[in-house]
Amino acid sequence: MEERLQKLLSAAGVCSRRAAEKYIEAGRVTVDGRPAELGMRADPERNDIRVDGRPLSARPACVYLMLNKPRGYVTTLSDEQGRRTVAELVADCGTRVYPVGRLDLDSEGLLLMTNDGTLTQRLLHPSHEVSKRYRVDVAGPVEGAAERLAAIRDLQGEPICPAKVRCLWQGERTAGLEIVIHEGKNRQIRRMCARCDLKVKRLRRVGEHTLELGDLPVGRWRYLTAEEVAALQDDCASR
Repeated sequence: MEERLQKLLSAAGVCSRRAAEKYIEAGRVTVDGRPAELGMRADPERNDIRVDGRPLSARPACVYLMLNKPRGYVTTLSDEQGRRTVAELVADCGTRVYPVGRLDLDSEGLLLMTNDGTLTQRLLHPSHEVSKRYRVDVAGPVEGAAERLAAIRDLQGEPICPAKVRCLWQGERTAGLEIVIHEGKNRQIRRMCARCDLKVKRLRRVGEHTLELGDLPVGRWRYLTAEEVAALQDDCASR
């Protein structure tokens, strides 16, 4: 099946799609012996696609891994501001993998990464409404915080699905909450807490889709088990 060259190079683990455009513009990519052009499509089964004269490798086997993202890392493969990226933490996996969804710079916890573009699209599609579970430590007026957060139906005029919130522990001015959401609005939980005059001290994703973070150390990653991959795929197929 024909696809854009940028997508083919990215899927083969050569580079990102943005970098692929630069490769093409620099004349480093050829299709059937002729220099490629931006926007060109090709079929790796029928066309001879080469980068710097080397044949484009066959599509790599799908890899699925879970990273326990620390604070201070951005959820991207490269950063123009020179900040540390999650790609650095999984560089030793041997395959170019991409984050599924995001965790902001100051958030931590479970981050799924894979080179399976089809599964990624299914997991991120809004219609699937997959669950994401967080442990959130907050400070401020914590009395009744769980109820107030669960009652929020919009953020700055943008409607949101109600979150499931329960209090795990509570002090005089601090509390630990479990928050489950089914959307990926930008900084949604932080905005919800700000709406309730709560300051987020720590935000950690501990569950997503059918996955659980468990005791994976901060900054470390592991491959998903065959059972976890099958559960993810079955969950997507059933939605």
